[in-house]
Amino acid sequence: MGDLFEARRAEVKAKVAPLAARMRPAVLSEVVGQRHLVGDGAAFRRLVESGRLMSMILWGPPGTGKTTLARLAAGDAWFEQLSATSAGVRDVRRVLDDADRRLGEEARRTVLFLDEIHRFSKSQQDALLPGVEDGTIILIGATTENPFFEVNSPLISRASLFRLERIDPEDLEVLIERAIGDPRGLGDQGLTIDDDARTALAERVGGDARLALNGLEVAAGLAIGAGRAVITEADVAEALQRRIVRYDKSGDRHYDVISAFIKSMRGSDPDAAVYWLHTMLEAGEDPEFIARRMIIFASEDVGLADRHALPLAVAASQALAYAGLPEAGYALTHAAIYLATSPKSNTVATTIAKAKAAVETTAGAEVPAHLRDASYRAAHAIGHGTDYRYPHSYEGHFVVQQYLPDEVVGERLFEPGTQGDEKEIAERVDVWNSRREDPRDR
Repeated sequence: MGDLFEARRAEVKAKVAPLAARMRPAVLSEVVGQRHLVGDGAAFRRLVESGRLMSMILWGPPGTGKTTLARLAAGDAWFEQLSATSAGVRDVRRVLDDADRRLGEEARRTVLFLDEIHRFSKSQQDALLPGVEDGTIILIGATTENPFFEVNSPLISRASLFRLERIDPEDLEVLIERAIGDPRGLGDQGLTIDDDARTALAERVGGDARLALNGLEVAAGLAIGAGRAVITEADVAEALQRRIVRYDKSGDRHYDVISAFIKSMRGSDPDAAVYWLHTMLEAGEDPEFIARRMIIFASEDVGLADRHALPLAVAASQALAYAGLPEAGYALTHAAIYLATSPKSNTVATTIAKAKAAVETTAGAEVPAHLRDASYRAAHAIGHGTDYRYPHSYEGHFVVQQYLPDEVVGERLFEPGTQGDEKEIAERVDVWNSRREDPRDR
């Protein structure tokens, strides 16, 4: 009877579990991405198929399949899972005791999957060593952090290291389609997803399969709530949207006046800028709020056209903190006049927009191997820092090499203008860019 109830509980739990949990691969052939681990002939695949258990560290970004691969590697062994964020030495000792009993009474091995192993302290990691050394447990640690920094050397030396990569959008699209049609997923909902929505979801989650499935589940709920059988790109956008912080609309005068102040400086009208500045000061506006807005303006609307604008705005803020009002009114007025009469450039703002767009469309892009940190032992063994060219060793302290990830190579995010100081910057950048495009410099 107990087994019947247990089976019923498992069935109900499976139905209410998140989509990502329901769609967890049960066999290697269901794993998307990670071909270097699960492809034909790969070391990890051979290990799983042979049934030979060994301790390992799975290192990779969130949502790339570390838990899934750990379960597949465990095979028929008893699978015990702990999270280093909540477990302690007492939990480790309990697992070791149970594993020792299970090995003696049932001749069954125990796999301890320790999620976020990098969060375990040195002493907590040391508590694992005896059980790993004598074979009481097979340890599989999962981490998003570089294990050479975060995991004790004795543990690393007793485990094989497998590196997981972010999942390509093409593979995520396969996963999304599978979840739409699979009875374990949304197969009984009668839903489809249009091509644009599937592509957008796959590209915007940064190679994170769990995030893709979570987003799909929310988007499906939005479509069903609207009485539609097709998940659209708008559903995906709403499912993945970031929280937007909005101002309280009740203070219209407050925001109207600061808007007029900013727009007057942007329009190079010092008279209007000073008028609105003192309108706010006379009305008792928080002067720190005004100073912060001028600091932002100095980069957003003057930027590189006048290299002194930002330091001067910051100096006005510091003067306010040091002298207070009314004396700091001189510094605030000084800064407002300077900003209003400076040459204007929004290059910083447009560069931010381009950079954000590039980051969003290439979320999770890998750092080129030659740019990765090579300061720790074994870095070069895994290809980190190899072939990096130190610019100061070259004439003009400049050398052509790739600094952007592969997905962004060739894009121009920063395009300097010709106003004020920015003209001089543009001339230097043009020289460097021409060398980058010259095959003789490669």
